[in-house]
Amino acid sequence: MDIAQTLIRHGLVTRQQIDTALPQVAGRRLDRALIELGLVNEDEVLKAFADELGMPFIEVKQELIDHDLLMQFPTTAVFRHSLLPITRRNGSVVVATCDPFNLEALEELESVSGFHLVPVLARRLDVVELIKEHLGVGGDTLNELVAQRTADGVELLSDLSADDADLASQAENASVIKLVNELLMEALEQQSSDVHIEPQEHGLIIRYRVDGLLRVQPVPESIAHFYAAIVTRLKIMSKLNIAEKRIPQDGRIKLKISGREIDVRVSIIPMVHGEGVVLRLLDKGRMVFNLKNVGMDAGMAKTFRDLISMPHGIVLVTGPTGSGKTSTLYSALNEIKDPTVKIVTVEDPVEYQNPGISQIQVHAKVGLTFAAALRSILRHDPDIILIGEIRDGETADAAIQSSLTGHLVFSTLHTNDAPSAFARLIDMGVEPYLVASTVEGVLAQRLIRVLCKHCKEAYVHDPDEFPTDFPRPLPEKLWKPVGCRECRSTGYAGRRAIFELLRTDHEIGRLCIQRASSAAIRDYALKQGMMTLRMNGYARVLDGTTTLDEVLRITKGDFA
Repeated sequence: MDIAQTLIRHGLVTRQQIDTALPQVAGRRLDRALIELGLVNEDEVLKAFADELGMPFIEVKQELIDHDLLMQFPTTAVFRHSLLPITRRNGSVVVATCDPFNLEALEELESVSGFHLVPVLARRLDVVELIKEHLGVGGDTLNELVAQRTADGVELLSDLSADDADLASQAENASVIKLVNELLMEALEQQSSDVHIEPQEHGLIIRYRVDGLLRVQPVPESIAHFYAAIVTRLKIMSKLNIAEKRIPQDGRIKLKISGREIDVRVSIIPMVHGEGVVLRLLDKGRMVFNLKNVGMDAGMAKTFRDLISMPHGIVLVTGPTGSGKTSTLYSALNEIKDPTVKIVTVEDPVEYQNPGISQIQVHAKVGLTFAAALRSILRHDPDIILIGEIRDGETADAAIQSSLTGHLVFSTLHTNDAPSAFARLIDMGVEPYLVASTVEGVLAQRLIRVLCKHCKEAYVHDPDEFPTDFPRPLPEKLWKPVGCRECRSTGYAGRRAIFELLRTDHEIGRLCIQRASSAAIRDYALKQGMMTLRMNGYARVLDGTTTLDEVLRITKGDFA
């Protein structure tokens, strides 16, 4: 079949477009090159092929996959050729493929399985995703490893106690390297922020954190046999001690995957059934530190810009781990960065390198703590200082002193809301009058999931189910998640921040000096018009950005 003529006959491209694209084909098949160039849509191409060849085009994600049938096929062939057996029909097996011209692959699968195959066409990403869902990530690689273990015809039912040299040798096995790479690439493909590798009494669980929620990743059961080799491989990659299994270790891996620079922070902690591993993935290519993209309302953005433009004082950003505090602070620094201003940061670790800013990595083992670094920084003639986190009284005192000597100090703090920051600093041992005179403002933030724009659906909410603190009058309709191919059937795609900004005034300073409770400071701030996290979340519900359930999950009631 002439692919060019078929595409032209179905009105998908013109002869001129094909002639223009031919120099860029570079050995690829014409239809695939045209899809990559964005000249045609994969669905349209597959439907044209289906029409020409008399093969059905199906929505494979809507099909019920016969898992027992799938397990009768060799995993390696299924993965290698992206062929997905779906169901039995009239004595044959229906197999989804994205390439109707790869007859050799179909013949190979027919030969090794003994089944007569009837091919149907489906999108490539859908086929690949379903194969991983049913057979697990790296299923074909694990098959190779299992084959190596049983190559002599004897399979060990329990793992031998390997010494460090044996473990290092296993970890450097090409198949183990490939397996670890596949786990990382799948995590990036799903836009995960973290990978959790957790040993259990019977097996191994791998979970990816996507849009703030953990999601169990299907993996073959046989992966548990290679857990020690996987952990050792990660230790080697992050330059950790492979012989040490009794104490926690932290490391870092720098990778380049498909041209994208990825920073991986590795945390390994010994647990009951083995060493637990958490990988934090930082995709530098996706990060754009711009205050306009942070997502603040216009009024709040103006107030925050006023705060970060002050000549001295402390500006705090609070929230739990993974709530986007560092991104907000980097965006603030980029906003005020200038060749006439010296900016120095102290971080643990330095997550993103920022040109034009002097960045210091904390190294506690040699005595370079936040507090020690701050004392040295003041002799480095800075104008603006960023402290990665105020963790203790010593760091808090150093930040206060930096502010009192005419510097603008940015930092993060772990509190649930903005008013609690004052009490937290006082609890660390800072004198209340110093907190009142130096802290200029506190920004609390959380990340909420954003509804997928491709499938979100309007609906009428029962008025009795609205929380009592929801702004009145109640809206006629809200939006809910549905789930589609674009969002991997979750109904959500990405996250954005909601904020609570508290600017210090004379009354808040007076309350702070009197050691007033966080509740008293909060009550006063609310009377002055402060928008809480909950209120800001409700605003995002009303404009269709997120759902009511998501705001209720992330925030606490204002009057609770």
